Amino acid sequence: MGDSFSRRWFQAKLIRSRDRHELGILLTIFLMAGGAWAFIELAENVVEGDTHAFDMLILLALRNPADLSDPIGPKWVEEIGRDFTALGGMAVLMLLTFAVIGFLLLEHKRRTALLVAVAVGSGIFLSLLLKQGFDRPRPDLVPHESYVYTMSFPSGHAMMSAVTYLTLAALLCRVQKRLRMKLYLLTLAILLTIGVGISRVYMGVHWPTDVLAGWTAGALWTLACWQFGRWLQYRGRIEPEGASPQEETEEGKDPIGGH
Repeated sequence: MGDSFSRRWFQAKLIRSRDRHELGILLTIFLMAGGAWAFIELAENVVEGDTHAFDMLILLALRNPADLSDPIGPKWVEEIGRDFTALGGMAVLMLLTFAVIGFLLLEHKRRTALLVAVAVGSGIFLSLLLKQGFDRPRPDLVPHESYVYTMSFPSGHAMMSAVTYLTLAALLCRVQKRLRMKLYLLTLAILLTIGVGISRVYMGVHWPTDVLAGWTAGALWTLACWQFGRWLQYRGRIEPEGASPQEETEEGKDPIGGH
């Protein structure tokens, strides 16, 4: 009697888990389709020159009309802009990524560490590929407040900060059970990503549409990697949420028979 009830309870739990997984896939596909459409539409408008007036308006609004080499605001605001743009720099993002990968390896979560490395590494490659493909020059309306050496569209800082911070936030959310903590982590990652993108326009090194495209592409890539990670977890090929190595070993046992 007890074994029969346990089996039915376990089967019902599996069905609910499968339904949630399928719903999550459908929702992710919908969001990815919307993001892809938004990026394509934005890219077409940029290539055709339809966004140039908007770009000029925003870029010049962030400069002193009497001296275009001077961003609006006091000097401490300019320092904040430099600080935020550094948070999206390759050195900071790579240091943070390697630190997280090292932590995951010490926690014996090797497959999750590999997923993080692939997500961020492939995001960097995609960013460079898009830049070379669109080959959009940097803004020349105002002096640059930061050294640049790649093309403009999409913004690499905006895209890679979205990929890195949102991926790491999603990873941390996997080990949090409380909804408010998940929301806090995701909100923090989003605010960091927004701050980095705005700083690139403020520093005069990107058109606003470069940043919009970077945010869109970065969020889209993060969604794809996150869904891929969920699929791997569902198939048992990646460590489950919040599981320790001992718990992962125990999950391989029959929940009824114990073997």
